[in-house]
Amino acid sequence: METPETPFHPGETAVQRRAGVLDQAGHVGRSVRAVIPPVAAHFLAERRMLVVGAADARGRIWATLLTGHPGFLGTPDEGTLSVAARPVPGDPLGEVLSGPAKVGTIALEPAGRRRMRLNGRSRPHAGGLLISADQVYSNCPKYIQRRRVLDSPAPAAPPAPPRWSTVLDTGQSLRIATADTFFIASADARGDTDASHRGGNPGFVEVVAPDRLRWPEYPGNNMFMTLGNLEERPQAGLLFPDWETGTALLLTGTARVGWAAGAPAVDFTVGAVAELPAAGGLRWSAPEFSPANPPVAPTGRR
Repeated sequence: METPETPFHPGETAVQRRAGVLDQAGHVGRSVRAVIPPVAAHFLAERRMLVVGAADARGRIWATLLTGHPGFLGTPDEGTLSVAARPVPGDPLGEVLSGPAKVGTIALEPAGRRRMRLNGRSRPHAGGLLISADQVYSNCPKYIQRRRVLDSPAPAAPPAPPRWSTVLDTGQSLRIATADTFFIASADARGDTDASHRGGNPGFVEVVAPDRLRWPEYPGNNMFMTLGNLEERPQAGLLFPDWETGTALLLTGTARVGWAAGAPAVDFTVGAVAELPAAGGLRWSAPEFSPANPPVAPTGRR
């Protein structure tokens, strides 16, 4: 359990120990706070997107996307994040976010390769959310592809309804196999939730089967909050944004971490798929790939 001396739960420390970075994690962990400093408040106020992770009524974890104009994220006080947006109709987290929920969030600025995570407890408020912060911290710029927001034309017609399935179709598989970015939501044994970013060159996520994905875990900040959560609870949610169309592809399922040759990789089994057309409301430029992205290993050699 976390204490004033450490923000990490036993699953996280177990993974840190296995990776041989327990001391480094302890040092980095001192940056995790329960308040939003002024520099972070300024960063949030300028953002256009927020990824939110939570568990639905069945205990399945999802990650979804909320967007708005600059200022849709605010900090009414140092312990609270306000969000002037709700999930689109049909979003699997729409119902749970209409009441109190444990959430993990990540605000991303692709143009500047910056990101910030805030985890806590949300409640509905004035057409949006108020989130009481438990953990606030920034991450390094590694693996973030540089993109800028483009002006989005007004939709000519209402978006199509969500499409649900239990496996990926051919188009969805191709989208994932060529993705350079996704987001993952996870939770510990107590249900405290986290949302995180994953990036790499196209092909870094392998579609092993219509119901199975695999990706390598590249070196990061050594806190291993996602893998630590999966150590305690295998449920996870993935979000693959379509940067050109605004469609969001949401997956929920279970994840297993392997440690071949000492390097972690994740096998994800799909439980359900929700495709939300025009969920993002934003369009983005073509990517400038991160110089930190490792070469993609040939299929079957990860």
